[in-house]
Amino acid sequence: MLRTTIAALAGKAARRAARLRGGGSGGSALPGLVAEKIDPGFLGNTLGGMPDGIVVVSGTNGKTTTTKMLVAIMRAHGKRVFTNPTGSNFTRGVISAMLPELSGRSGGLDADIAILELDEAHALHFGRAVAPTHALLLNVARDQLDRFAEIDQTAGLLTTLASMTTKGVVLNRDDPYVNRIASTLGAGIGVGWFGLGESVGHRIEELQEHDARAHEDWSPPPAGLGDALLDPVDDTQLVVRLGPDAVGPVTLRQRGLAAMINATAATATARMLLGGAFDVAAAEQALRTVAPPFGRGEVIDVDGTPLELVLVKNPAGFTVALGTYESTPAATMIAINDDYADGRDVSWLYDVSFESLREKGVALTSGVRGWDMALRLDYDDVPVGGTEVDLAAALERFLAEHRGEPKRIFTSYTAMLTLRRLLGERYDLPEMGVDAPGTKGADA
Repeated sequence: MLRTTIAALAGKAARRAARLRGGGSGGSALPGLVAEKIDPGFLGNTLGGMPDGIVVVSGTNGKTTTTKMLVAIMRAHGKRVFTNPTGSNFTRGVISAMLPELSGRSGGLDADIAILELDEAHALHFGRAVAPTHALLLNVARDQLDRFAEIDQTAGLLTTLASMTTKGVVLNRDDPYVNRIASTLGAGIGVGWFGLGESVGHRIEELQEHDARAHEDWSPPPAGLGDALLDPVDDTQLVVRLGPDAVGPVTLRQRGLAAMINATAATATARMLLGGAFDVAAAEQALRTVAPPFGRGEVIDVDGTPLELVLVKNPAGFTVALGTYESTPAATMIAINDDYADGRDVSWLYDVSFESLREKGVALTSGVRGWDMALRLDYDDVPVGGTEVDLAAALERFLAEHRGEPKRIFTSYTAMLTLRRLLGERYDLPEMGVDAPGTKGADA
C-alpha cells in the first residue's frame, strides 16, 4: 500500500503540473501514466474494495451517454459513485479521473460503486488489472477499423470482457453480436436484457451492422418478463417496460432513438445492480435531469438561437443521427477529421445515406476531411454551400452566415472537441473536462 500511496501522490503532482501548464481540468492521461509507472497494480489496489462492485460500460456507440445516465440513476438511489466523467475511456484515463477523488489519509475512494466507460480494447486491459463485477455491453458496429480491424474482432473483445465479469452482464437483445455473448457465459453469471419494444421493433435494422453473416438464422428472442423494453412516446419522451412495471413516461433532455436506447440500457443495469431496492420514481427523476454529454446532442444557445452539436463516428451512428434530426429544419455543417481518435479511414462515410439532406443542403463542410465530405455529399446530390477545412474559420463563417437561424453541426470526435472548445470560449460554456483532442484512446 505504501507504493500505491506514493503513486497517488506522484500522480496528483503531475495533475497539478498539467493544470499549471494550461491542461484544463488536468484529466489527461499523463497523471494516470505517472501513477501506473510507479505502481503497476494501482487500479486493483484502489478499486478492488468497492463494496457494491465495479461496472464496465462498453460497446461501439453510446458509452458516454449511457454511463452518465446509469451514474445518475444510482446516485438517485443514494449510492456514492466513482466514474470517469471526462470520457477518457482507457485505463490511464480512469486513473487520472480517480486521483482527485482519493482520500489523502487512507488513499482510498469514498464510493460504494465504480461505474466506468471503457473503450472496447482497453476494457480488457482494465479487466486484467481488476475484474469487473458487472458489464453493460451496448452494441457492435464498424468504428476505427484501423484499430479494431474486422467487426468480428470487436465482438470478440466484448465477449472476452463478459468472461471477465464475476457477477452479471447486461446485453442488447437486438444486436446479434451482443446477444450471442449470453451463450458463452459461465455458470453463476446473471444475465439482464434491454432492447426495443414492439412499437419500434421495425427500426432494429437501422441500428445494426448490415453483415449477412451476423444475421443468418437470427432474430431477436421473444421478450422475457425480466427484459427492459423501450416504448417511445415521441422524440424525447419514453417508457421503459419492466415486465408488469414501467419507468415513465419520462422526458429526456436529449432527443432521438439512440438516447432512448441508452436510457433503457442504463435502467436495465440499475435494476440488476439494485435488485429489490430499485425504485421507479428515483429512476424517473434521474433520467429527467441528465443533460447530454458534451457534443453528443448538446444544445448551445448561440445569440438566442439553438445550435446542436451532434457527434458522429461510424455508419450506424450517423444514420441514426440523420434520422433523429431530419424532421427539424436547421442550417447544417459537417466537420470530419481523421485523427487517431477518429479513425484514419473515413471510407465509412460511403455507407451512410445523406439523401435526407438534399432539400435543405449542407451549408459548409469542414475539418481535415472537409473536401472528402463535400465529395461524398455530391454523390448523393446534396448541395454544399462551401468548404473550409480550418475549423475555427469554418465556425466563424457558419455562425455569421446563418445568424438568427437554428443550426446543427454533425462532427467527428476530435473535430467536436475543437468546436466545443471554440464555442465554450465564445459563449462562456462549462469546460468539457477533456484536455485536448486525441486523448480518447491515446494509450492504445
